[in-house]
Amino acid sequence: MKSYKDIILSPKSTIKEALIKIDTGAMQIGLVVDENEKLIGTLTDGDIRRGLINNLELNDTIETIIFKTPTICTTNDTKEKIIQTALSKKLHQIPIVDNNGKLVDLKEISELLKQKTLSNKVVLMVGGLGTRLRPLTENTPKPMLKVGNKPILETIISNFKKYGFVNIILCVNYKSDIIKDYFGDGSKFGVNIEYIYENKRMGTAGALSLINNKLDEPFFVMNGDLLTNINFENMMNFHNSNKANATMGVREYDFQVPYGVVNTDEKNILSIEEKPVYNFFVSGGVYILSPDVLKYIPNDKYYDMPTLFEELIKNKNKTISFPISEYWLDIGRIEEFEKANNEFYEVFDV
Repeated sequence: MKSYKDIILSPKSTIKEALIKIDTGAMQIGLVVDENEKLIGTLTDGDIRRGLINNLELNDTIETIIFKTPTICTTNDTKEKIIQTALSKKLHQIPIVDNNGKLVDLKEISELLKQKTLSNKVVLMVGGLGTRLRPLTENTPKPMLKVGNKPILETIISNFKKYGFVNIILCVNYKSDIIKDYFGDGSKFGVNIEYIYENKRMGTAGALSLINNKLDEPFFVMNGDLLTNINFENMMNFHNSNKANATMGVREYDFQVPYGVVNTDEKNILSIEEKPVYNFFVSGGVYILSPDVLKYIPNDKYYDMPTLFEELIKNKNKTISFPISEYWLDIGRIEEFEKANNEFYEVFDV
């Protein structure tokens, strides 16, 4: 497997060193980073040729011939955006950086255009009653409510399939026959679907005790009422590269106090903040778990995901957060359902 790490250069690399890396890396490009692994620019055979024509020698450094304004994408960009960006610029590869500009990957467009299949399972929790969405959910389970032109659950499954995750486990309860009649074994949607039946409320993690024998590599767990266009492949790569036991997708949430906040020391007023805004990270309802965390989940009992993470932290497991900056909407109330329908065609492919 070719790796972007094989073609990393520093500004102090010589032209000769760059030529060797570009040649042996077989990607037609070098990636120049600083001491903090932040991307400075790129280097191609063409850049080197122009340098040699301008009287540079093989033992000179590449500092003056680095292309410092390359087209890049970020870890938050969807597969479609990466492909569209590359095609619009007629590029074969695009460097991927994180929110701090650190180089994390190099995407080859020919590989992205191939439909690949990944073996990691996706567990979708779709057994809830949808009480806050009544009367819409009196005859229809919440994941089957239509947003745009299809059920919420179909959009979720399609988004996972887009990134190659085709092995789906649906944890069902309320009106499960409607879900099973629509999706069947998943073949008409290009995926493989299994069903786990909860005969009581199990929480966002409890149902995993019913299927732990099927989970032998890192797997997704996601609530069945979320609309998001997260790059699921990036999230899985993030989990694996950090050797995490559990990864939680987190969403930034701003809360503005509608009053002036008075800071006091006993009876003395120290300061007044007028309608301050506080920032928090909240759970985004998307998780990746490694199989070794399943031992913490009690058998056939109600158990939720926050409790699982608390237990993992207490036992010094590696738990990390993956920031979700893409579109994300939790459809828990009527107003959110209406918002989802208003925004659907702007966000998702139909």
